[in-house]
Amino acid sequence: MLKQYRSLTYEELAFHLEDSQSFRAFARLDINQYPSRSVLQENIKAISASTWEAVHQVLIEYALDQELEKGRKIRIDSTAVESNIHHPTDSKLLEDGVRVITRLLIAGKELKPMPEYSFADHRRVVRKRVVTILNAKKQKIREKAYKDLLNVSVRTWICNVCHFCPEDV
Repeated sequence: MLKQYRSLTYEELAFHLEDSQSFRAFARLDINQYPSRSVLQENIKAISASTWEAVHQVLIEYALDQELEKGRKIRIDSTAVESNIHHPTDSKLLEDGVRVITRLLIAGKELKPMPEYSFADHRRVVRKRVVTILNAKKQKIREKAYKDLLNVSVRTWICNVCHFCPEDV
């Protein structure tokens, strides 16, 4: 409630719960309880959907009783949670494609009997181009690296995947 009402981040909420007597009283924290940002995030994440629905029902009923709100519209908000999913830039998606194709080709080589195909592992060069694109200060360098990344990605696709299914491509 405090986090949403004050539009606080988890770090700011942790600070206020440590610093403010009124925040601590509202949260019913003992004198020696100081929740960290990660603990707050985990506890909020653990609240079930039915509990959130019950909280919203109580708030809506209170707002209707006090004539604060008519209840015709409701705004739904969400809480961002840290995850290991990267931001989907074009270069990162191309890198993911090359990485997955190469992983599948390597796994195929471990089958018995061993299939007879060869392939080039372009993961290292693709990774270098992605890093160059992300860190390039000049547009010309970024464009050159991006063109090279596209060429390597297309070469990985054509030389490896199209070899197995030429009629579909």
